[in-house]
Amino acid sequence: MSRAPPIRPNFLLPIPVLKPFLTLPLIPFSKKSKFRFRCELKSYGNPPKWAVELDSTTIPNPRPVLMASTAALTSSASNAKKVCLFYCAETKALAERIAAESDSIELRSITWRKFDDGFPNLFISNAQGVRGQNVAFLASFSSPGVIFEQLSVIYALPKLFISSFTLVLPFFPTGTSERMEEEGDIATAFTLARILSNIPISRGGPTSLVTFDIHALQERFYFGDNILPCFESGIPLLKARLQQLPDSDNISIAFPDDGAWKRFHKQLHHFPVIICAKVREGDQRIVRIKEGDPKGRHVVIVDDLVQSGGTLVECQKVLASHGAAKISAYVTHGIFPNRSWQRFEQDKGGCPANGLTYFWITDSCPLTVKEVKNKPPFEVLSLASSIAVTLQI
Repeated sequence: MSRAPPIRPNFLLPIPVLKPFLTLPLIPFSKKSKFRFRCELKSYGNPPKWAVELDSTTIPNPRPVLMASTAALTSSASNAKKVCLFYCAETKALAERIAAESDSIELRSITWRKFDDGFPNLFISNAQGVRGQNVAFLASFSSPGVIFEQLSVIYALPKLFISSFTLVLPFFPTGTSERMEEEGDIATAFTLARILSNIPISRGGPTSLVTFDIHALQERFYFGDNILPCFESGIPLLKARLQQLPDSDNISIAFPDDGAWKRFHKQLHHFPVIICAKVREGDQRIVRIKEGDPKGRHVVIVDDLVQSGGTLVECQKVLASHGAAKISAYVTHGIFPNRSWQRFEQDKGGCPANGLTYFWITDSCPLTVKEVKNKPPFEVLSLASSIAVTLQI
C-alpha cells in the first residue's frame, strides 16, 4: 500500500477544550493494515486558542472505497423488485401515489367496460408484455356490484405466465361478518376468503394477499393454502402523525371496547390508555369508561373501522364529560355508508363534546376519501408508502 502524503491542516478553535475527531467512510481494511495519527499542541494563547497539527502517515486513498460504496448503492437500486401494478377505477389515485413512492413500480392499465346487459367487458392492455414479470393488482371491494368484475381480472392475471402475483386489498369488506350468532347465520368473511384462496397459482407459486387491519386476526385461518395473507396495519401512520402534533406529549389513546384494545394496544403501549365499554342500564346500552382518566388530555379514539359512527360518538361524549381537553379519532377504514361521516363536526375551540379536533382515516376506502377530502376534521393518511414497501417483499 502506497503512503499518502502528510496532511498538515492548521486551524484555530475558539473553545477552551479540544475534542478532535476524524470521520472516515467505513473501509474494510485488512487486519495487517497499520495507521498512525499524531496530534501535536503547537500553541496556547490568552484568550484560549488552540493550534493543532495533525500528521497522517499511512491513510489509504479513500476514493476507491467511495466509488465502491456508490456502486453498491447503484447495484441495490438496480436489484429492486420490478412490479407491474394494475388497478381498478376506484383505486387509480392510490395506485399513482404508490408508483410515485418507487421507480421499481410501473403502472399498467385495464379497460373497464360493460356489455349492454350490464356484465363486464374487460381487456388487459399489452398482456404479453407482463410475461415473466412480478404483477400486482390494487383492488377495492367497495360494493358487491364491483367485486365480480375485479375478480375476473384477478383470476386472469396469474395465467399470463407472470413470475408472481400479489393482490393488494387494503380493506377486507366482509371482515365484520366473521362468526355465527345462531344456526343459519352465514359468515361471509369465510366466503370471500375461500373465493380469494382459489386464485390460480402463478409460475412463482401462490398469490400473496396484502390487507390492512383486518377486523379479526383469526380470519387468517379462513384462507386456504393457495394464498399467502400478509396482514399489515395503518397504526404506524397514526403514530407518525401524533409525533407531529404540538401537544404530542399530552396524548392518550382510547379504545371504544375491549375488542379494539385487544387488537391495537400492543402497538400503542407507550401511550396512556383509556378503555370504554358498553354497559346495559335497563333497556339501553350506554358507553362508560372502564379504565383510565381522560381529564386534561388530548384523547385519540382508535378502532379498525367506522360505519355509522354511533359507538364512536357515544365514546366521544363520555370522554368529554370526564374532562378531556381535546378529542380526536382514528380508524384505518372509513366506510361511512349513507354519508354518515356528516355527523362528525370539527371542534373549533374548547368544545370536545360537540366536535373532533382531528378525524384520521386512511385511503383504504377510495370513495370515502373523495367525499371527505378537504373537509375538517377529516385528514387522510395514505397507505401508499406502506404498500410500496410491501410489494418489495
